[in-house]
Amino acid sequence: MWYECKIKYRKTDDTGLQKMATEPYLVDALSYTEAESRINEEMSAYISEEFKITNIKVANFAEIHPFENCDRWFKSKVSLLAYDEESGKERKTNMYILLQANDVKEAFDNTTTVMKGTMGDYSIPAITESPIMDVFPYFSGEEGELEQMERFNALKASKPEVAAEVEDHMEFEPAAEEATV
Repeated sequence: MWYECKIKYRKTDDTGLQKMATEPYLVDALSYTEAESRINEEMSAYISEEFKITNIKVANFAEIHPFENCDRWFKSKVSLLAYDEESGKERKTNMYILLQANDVKEAFDNTTTVMKGTMGDYSIPAITESPIMDVFPYFSGEEGELEQMERFNALKASKPEVAAEVEDHMEFEPAAEEATV
């Protein structure tokens, strides 16, 4: 089960000023107690100063998918369409997927990639950027899972490639001034 944990700590911004920040993180845990323990452990590795857990709640994500060269998390609402034979009506069941992308269009494409193997019909009625800063999955440490954990962490940690700035060599004639009558 995924738990959203809000962490409050003193953060140094780009200008070097320190201010209090509250940021949400996601941890995979079996209980609130384990979620608290895991977020303490994970955040201690990143934040050297004191921090406070201000909230822990169950997150409603059906799946979490890191993608290579992406630095933001998006929440995709996916409506699964099913035909109810008893009532003769079409039913929608919504699920939420958290995935990495660099923008909404890429999040849509990544959602489509994730849903590729789905047998039934579905639609994607909403995609929003998530405030989630990072995701900490649970792996038991068994041999088969070690490789899976390393792959998950490598995907989520990969940074987007910065496109080289293209120099514009096009020349244009100065626009002829229009005569006003």
